[in-house]
Amino acid sequence: MSGSVIGAVGILGTLGLTFGTLIAVLSKRLWVWEDPRIDAVTSMLPGNNCGACSQPGCRGFAEAVIAGVIPPARCTVMSPDQASAVADFLGVDKGVAVRRVARLRCGGGSRRAVRHAAYRGLPTCMAAAAVARGGTGCAWACVGLADCERACDFAAITMNADDLPVVTPALCTACGDCVDACPKDLFTLMPVEHKLLVQCRSLLEGGAADALCSAACNACGRCVADAAPGLIHMEHGLATIDYGQHELAQPSAAARCPTHAIVWVDGAQFSPAGREAPAAMAGRPS
Repeated sequence: MSGSVIGAVGILGTLGLTFGTLIAVLSKRLWVWEDPRIDAVTSMLPGNNCGACSQPGCRGFAEAVIAGVIPPARCTVMSPDQASAVADFLGVDKGVAVRRVARLRCGGGSRRAVRHAAYRGLPTCMAAAAVARGGTGCAWACVGLADCERACDFAAITMNADDLPVVTPALCTACGDCVDACPKDLFTLMPVEHKLLVQCRSLLEGGAADALCSAACNACGRCVADAAPGLIHMEHGLATIDYGQHELAQPSAAARCPTHAIVWVDGAQFSPAGREAPAAMAGRPS
């Protein structure tokens, strides 16, 4: 073996020994202790990593619970018994979480909202919304191509006969994936006890709103008159509910809405047993 080869091998060996020693020293100096309970609690969680708890995945949730930042009950995917098991393991209070559910702020499905054109492109809401709003006459209308249904990992969303997404509250974890998936920003996450809902986002008023959708809020003001004082007000032609006063809400606030744009929801938003909005106006484009 030539001297140059032996020298190269010696240099590489020295470098390897030097870096190995450096890594060993730094690993001890930079080592950070991790609470072993994190792994234990993480193993007790559903493992969906849905983010409904506002934490970055189940491990992040476990860290936050152990740190006392949030209670075990904040995980809406766990059953009450599972949350109690986590609380008992850590010796903390299970806590109380406000259960939320996704609601759609649109009631103008395919049989109620005017379509100016038939969309024939890529069958996604995102693509359709980028091309003349997907053919919908109302700029705020649901496109109806089920991006939200595909985005839901919990099978909590199904499309109904009007091409509107129906959320099953018992399956919804309020993860927010449907909120992110909707290009029209029609989904919102609401506490389940908020039963009074305006399922419309149109800022048009009167005849202009009625001409495009038979389920639109047309700013008639009946809900404002029928609700508790201050609970509902009109903002840019749209009924707006002050949920800070939700305890004052009653079904009577929605009883006289001529288009059923404002509804009292107890369960699924567009359940067959619920009130149906009027049929779309005659003569609209098919």
